[in-house]
Amino acid sequence: MTISSGLCRLFAIVVLLHGQNHTSRWTRSMGVDQDVDAAVVAARAAFEGPWSRWTPYQRQCLLVKIRDLVEANFDELAIIETLDMGAPLTRTRNLKGAILQMIMYFSSQTMNVAGETSGNSLPGNITSMSIKAPVGVIGGIIPWNGPLISQWWVLGAALATGCTVVMKPAEDASLSVLRVVELLHEAGMPEGVVNVVTGYGAIAGEALSRHPGVDRIAFTGSTVTGRKIIEASATNMKKLQLELGGKSPDIVFADADLDKAVPGAAMAVFTNSGQVCYAGTRLFVQRTIQEEFTQRMAEFAKTLKVGDPLDSSVQLGPLISQKQLDKVLDYMHGAPKEGATLAGGGERLGGELASGYFVEPTIFANVTNSMRIAREEIFGPVISVIPFDTADEVLTLANDTEYGLGGAVWTRDMSTALKMVHGIHAGTVWVNCYGMVDPNVGFGGIKMSGYGVKGSRGHIDAYLYSKSVYINAG
Repeated sequence: MTISSGLCRLFAIVVLLHGQNHTSRWTRSMGVDQDVDAAVVAARAAFEGPWSRWTPYQRQCLLVKIRDLVEANFDELAIIETLDMGAPLTRTRNLKGAILQMIMYFSSQTMNVAGETSGNSLPGNITSMSIKAPVGVIGGIIPWNGPLISQWWVLGAALATGCTVVMKPAEDASLSVLRVVELLHEAGMPEGVVNVVTGYGAIAGEALSRHPGVDRIAFTGSTVTGRKIIEASATNMKKLQLELGGKSPDIVFADADLDKAVPGAAMAVFTNSGQVCYAGTRLFVQRTIQEEFTQRMAEFAKTLKVGDPLDSSVQLGPLISQKQLDKVLDYMHGAPKEGATLAGGGERLGGELASGYFVEPTIFANVTNSMRIAREEIFGPVISVIPFDTADEVLTLANDTEYGLGGAVWTRDMSTALKMVHGIHAGTVWVNCYGMVDPNVGFGGIKMSGYGVKGSRGHIDAYLYSKSVYINAG
């Protein structure tokens, strides 16, 4: 299938789905309670039926085949993602390696699920052990800022462990999810194993969260929505994996390699136009280099091309929607009123980009940790530069937040780096880099950034439960 024909067919699917009856692959484009219920019924039937008879080896083979199909169709997937949510094609294409690595990681985990035996402490000829079993139906609710990759944290773990899925992608960006599910069926996945209900979070997402037939919820999104999911999930005591908001500290010491730290700290925020949950938006710079660092970063920001995301020379695309644009501009225009100094950017782009949701990569200097731009998640390309003097001081400032998703430090001194690693209260800490994620290691959050982990053994365990077994051999 060519890219053009695939895109035309996908857009046709989205249009035709509106008002049609449910199938095990898709429901109406604006899903309601009945659609969620039908999808859960399909997922439960698959879990208790054909899918339950698949061996770990068969699931591994399926994942390997899926990986090959994703690779063969990746140019199409990247274009779909760019058209749907605005990320530059250079970014969506660059996700290829990470996504293929994730799929292969989860394929390796199919054969790595094991319980344990223990010494016999009971009278008689009793053998005791524990085994791991799939929990059942997973409700996956994913965000709009990167569905092409974020869907695999749910799909990969479910297919590896033998669970089934009802996926609710964000209403602003659903197309790459629909196309991936089509590829899953092409690879030989049974009907009903993965189901998609498109629609609004307040309707379809809420219905999925409270549905008694859903055994687990995996959610990535805002802290506000996370609270609602926790409340809704109480109907049947669902366990949750939540990756929520962030206001991550990125700490630059005076001894850092500035040639690496300047672009590294800038792109820790400007990547994906700042629409990344663990973006290092609170940039703490040691006072002795603050002025130089801010100037160099402002000059770097000027080299970034903002524009048509289908242009291969563009590095930053538009924000996702008018609503998000209004939110980001409100923060930008309000920061100087609190005393912050605009060091670069700060406006919506005009000219040929005036009709789009484009904003300049923006840097504010002389920010204090109490300002609104330093306290609240903006989800746009806005950096708050906050000066500090000592390591102890910056740790106090870094941890003075309700969030705990990520953090980073730039320094040549390993003792300083380790002090920050151990002192920053966050689920992930980077040293002299930012945003790297290995599915074998994983990442997660603490405090109001959620709980649970993506990747690593803990991720797989969240899709399994332990079953104790006692055998009387007579």
